[in-house]
Amino acid sequence: MKSVLSLLTYTAAELAALVSGELHCFGCDGSVTFHAVATDSREVEKGTLFLAFAGERVDGHAYISAAAEAGASCVLAAHLPEIIPSHIAIVVVEDVLTALGKLARDYARRAGGKMIAVTGSVGKTTTKEFISAVLGSTHRVHKTAGNHNNEIGLPMTLLATPAGTEATVAEMGMCGLGEIDYLSRIACPDIAIVTTIGSSHLEQLGTRENICRAKLEITHGLKADGILLCNGDEPLLYREELEGRRPVLVGIHNRHADFRAVNLRHGVGGMTFDLLYGRHVVTNVEIPVPGQHNVYAALFAYAVGVMMGMSEAEIRAGLSRFRNADMRQSICEIAGVTVIEDCYNASPESMRAALDVLSEMGAQNSGLHTAALLGDMRELGTDSVLMHHQLGISVAQHKIDYLFTLGESAEEIALGAIHAGMRADRVYVNLDCGRKDISGEMLLKVLRPGDILLVKASRAVAAEEVVAYLRENAARIGTENRGGGN
Repeated sequence: MKSVLSLLTYTAAELAALVSGELHCFGCDGSVTFHAVATDSREVEKGTLFLAFAGERVDGHAYISAAAEAGASCVLAAHLPEIIPSHIAIVVVEDVLTALGKLARDYARRAGGKMIAVTGSVGKTTTKEFISAVLGSTHRVHKTAGNHNNEIGLPMTLLATPAGTEATVAEMGMCGLGEIDYLSRIACPDIAIVTTIGSSHLEQLGTRENICRAKLEITHGLKADGILLCNGDEPLLYREELEGRRPVLVGIHNRHADFRAVNLRHGVGGMTFDLLYGRHVVTNVEIPVPGQHNVYAALFAYAVGVMMGMSEAEIRAGLSRFRNADMRQSICEIAGVTVIEDCYNASPESMRAALDVLSEMGAQNSGLHTAALLGDMRELGTDSVLMHHQLGISVAQHKIDYLFTLGESAEEIALGAIHAGMRADRVYVNLDCGRKDISGEMLLKVLRPGDILLVKASRAVAAEEVVAYLRENAARIGTENRGGGN
């Protein structure tokens, strides 16, 4: 990972003072500068600060010489390497990660602009993209790229802030307590958002209440006059006060939400709703993606737009330009089959939201069949079996025509669906995540042009490989007798 500091350069001496490090100069002095930061020696060029992280598998200290040869002018390290390169400054600190955070915080402060931070169990990336699209109507926006939302990715995102940025939208992920606290204190947001509290990370944190505590750490770096935005339909977040602050609530079902969507209408490839906030009534707000869960993301974006002084027309224009991130509910067509590819991650909440979309799209195309390929959901802890089984019940309740499961845990989805009344001859199970061809062949036997297929699983399952298999064998779709009757 590499970030270019387009706003300013630092000297080695400035870095040492900023991170409370010990400066060692070899063939140079403390005035040597760097204008880029890299975590991989292969990305180093002249004038780069190399971060020597000591990971579980790779110790960056072993690559300091390689970084120096590539042009690194400075290194952040936990200790001096055995072989000292010539013409390089090395700043030794107790912890390289903490030092990176201090550098990123300083750079973000100098860059200026509003800081909007987004976290949540489900929907944080979509919300980030909606906010970026809205603010992009009138502001120069910088945002988290891809999944760079962790303790290394977020600081590197801030260090990549371009000169002239007026708003940064930073996504914050976590696995346990304390991680978002660290990220929030680096970013120091003006607006902090918690999209929802889900079941992901139950394996690490044990309860949804603990997950809520971890997500609300986003307030720990929130400016004194900052604004906290939360999902008012989530009972754990619907309170008069959270972490000493009165949250601004968005919602659909909560009549007391500050920003509330009503009269939701499902259209072809999108949603329309009316919005109530303060004394305002905004009619026919349109977003170019289906699903109630996307309405929540749009509500957060609309609220941020209002708080940033944008007009209704400017916000509407931004919402219309929204595009989903890769592998997040992207819709394509393969040999006449509509495929909803949502393979980036999965939790019980996001799975049910995706089933809602599939069911809604199927209802708009009566006479066609709906199919869902659902894979393992990871990090659910001791309730994993129950949650997979309950998801299967939801599949049956949504009246999905065909179910395909991928992975050992996902077999319980199949059992839940059958127990809830789904015909067993319309349920297909593949226990081996390493054999995507098995799932692909099952789908080829069933799918017909005009059908709608949802593909969703946790990232580790790599369910997008099944979609790739379908593309490679698209000519065979509709050539075999459909299983499970008509």
